[in-house]
Amino acid sequence: MEDWVIQANDLRKVYKMGEVEVHALRGANVKIRRGEIVSIMGPSGSGKSTLMNILGCLDRPSGGQYILDNEDVSHLNSDQLAVIRNRKVGFVFQSFNLLPRATALSNVELPLRYAGITRGRAERAKQALEAVGLGDRLHHRPTELSGGQQQRVAIARALINDPAIIMADEPTGNLDSKSGKEIMDLLLRLNRERGTTVIIVTHDPTVAEQTGRIIRLHDGLVVEDGL
Repeated sequence: MEDWVIQANDLRKVYKMGEVEVHALRGANVKIRRGEIVSIMGPSGSGKSTLMNILGCLDRPSGGQYILDNEDVSHLNSDQLAVIRNRKVGFVFQSFNLLPRATALSNVELPLRYAGITRGRAERAKQALEAVGLGDRLHHRPTELSGGQQQRVAIARALINDPAIIMADEPTGNLDSKSGKEIMDLLLRLNRERGTTVIIVTHDPTVAEQTGRIIRLHDGLVVEDGL
């Protein structure tokens, strides 16, 4: 029996802009196994950002069903989605999204703070930073770190709650080729060694080709899936 961490069936998303309705997703179907590393690709306007927002519990679908880690989250309100998001999803963004005045340790602790966890918080953050090779940069602020190191902090923050999935949105987009390769190597290693489910949204075919499977979107529909 397949162990699906994501089951998205007939996902639709309609945005209303005045009198105009924009159909960003038109019945997308996506299934991802626990422990997979998958990339999502598609041209601008294909719906991949909308799909990522729904899979990451940042937004709700207008129609269809989304089951994340055996829990139907399709009809949850914003507050309920925020709780699920903090517990089950780790995010890695192109622009890192780190607090500029906080140390690496404090940035990584953030999801635990939001979850109201106080016991062992600093130790867990330290272990997460060590796991991404930044055990010697705990007290450095983002301005004291390279782009690649900042992205490693973001990955450590994404890992801190042991989420069901990590959503990485163009994780190498702001990095030079050497740093980008190091970040991809790190994501691949975390997937291989820890069994972390990783979903990468990317325009870069060299990034996508390193993942186990590519899902392609066009006009709000999945048009290719290596399942």
